[in-house]
Order: sequence, then structure tokens, then C-alpha cells
Amino acid sequence: MSEKILVTSALPYVNGPIHLGHLSGAYLPADIYVRYKRLNGDDILFICGSDEHGVPITISADKEGVKPQVIIDRYHELNKKTFSSFGMTFDNYSRTSLPIHHETAKEFFLEFYNRGLLIEKKTNQFYDEKVKMFLPDRYVEGTCPKCGFEQARSDECENCGSLYDPSELLNPKSKITGETPSLRETTHYYFPLGKYQSSLEKYINDMDEKYGWKDNVLQYCRGWLKEGLKDRAITR
Repeated sequence: MSEKILVTSALPYVNGPIHLGHLSGAYLPADIYVRYKRLNGDDILFICGSDEHGVPITISADKEGVKPQVIIDRYHELNKKTFSSFGMTFDNYSRTSLPIHHETAKEFFLEFYNRGLLIEKKTNQFYDEKVKMFLPDRYVEGTCPKCGFEQARSDECENCGSLYDPSELLNPKSKITGETPSLRETTHYYFPLGKYQSSLEKYINDMDEKYGWKDNVLQYCRGWLKEGLKDRAITR
């Protein structure tokens, strides 16, 4: 019996060209799966596109002394061409700057807000006194309080996957000025992910029982659950 399947791959930041590591890691496995399912006669939709709102883009723009849009347009076209050259079979390769993405994000936010699913929290965020601006996660680098990795972001470590409060980061430095940033109070909306931990645990177990998830994927998800799911900021 034919299945209806939606396949998405991680949206690449357009702060630079994609390379073989990107292709083999996130996109080639998905493309192989999509081709296999199409051969089986399944109704499958394969989508991807450029993430044009990431902090890495502004970092690249600052380094080159150009506006972010220059970086965005350059690497969107280059990456799209690279995917095409490698024969990736996306049904739709989009970009997050398009009005439809803004409208959809707004719809989701308002739906959650109007249903009372969001909470408002005061938190501390790094602030660079020298340039008078709050610093997004990638604009701060320090030592992970969990594993000791010395190039961790302000609230997340790419080395061990840990999430933490910015106040826990050791030896924080601004990537703009190299100065030690201060912490200032800000107010944002959060989605209380921990509230749904038990239902997510059941969902993961049910999906594993039904489809047989890969062990590394299963253990990664269960590792987050074991630590306890934290509220996730959806405005910053």
C-alpha cells in the first residue's frame, strides 16, 4: 500500500558554501531514502532550503564588511547549484526569507499564544558593553560547564550536546570585541517543552516499536529526556 511521506533535511545556513561533509552527512542519506521510496511507488515529498536568519550569516557579513543580504544571495545560489550538480532530488528548495515562511511562522506563534501554550520568562542574556548590543548565542564563546569544551556557545555545546543557562558558561568572551560580556535581564516567550516530556517519551517508544529507529537516534533522544527537557525560547 502506497504511503504519503514528507522528508525534510536540515536547512543549511547561507554563511558559506556547503562541502562534501554536509552532503554526505545530512543530504545524501535523505536523498537515497527518497529515491528508494519513489521506486516503491510511495507518494513522497522532499523539501529543503536556505536558512537565511542564522547568526552565522551576520558573523560572515561582519568579517567581509558587507550587508547580510549580500552573503545570503551569494551562497543561496551557490548552494542550490551545488545540490543540483550532485543530483539531489528536492521537490522544493526554498528560502526562509520568502513571505510564505514569515506568514507560516507568525501563524504558528499566534496559534500557540492564543491557546495559552507559551510562557513569559525573564532570563539573563549576554550583553557587550563596548558595542552596546545583546549577543546571540554564536556571538559568545566560552568553556562548556558540562564537558570542558573551550569553544562552546552561550547556551549550547556542540561537542557534548548539552544545553545550559548562559550564566553557567565559563570564561565567556564576545566574538565581536573579545571582551568579557555582562549579563542583563531580558523578557522572552518560551515553549514549556518539559511539560510534555511524558507524552514525548511515549511517542518515541511507540515510534521505535513501530518503525525500529536507529540506536544512535534513539539514544540521542533518550539522552535529552534523561536530562529533563527544558523550556525553549521562541523569541530572542
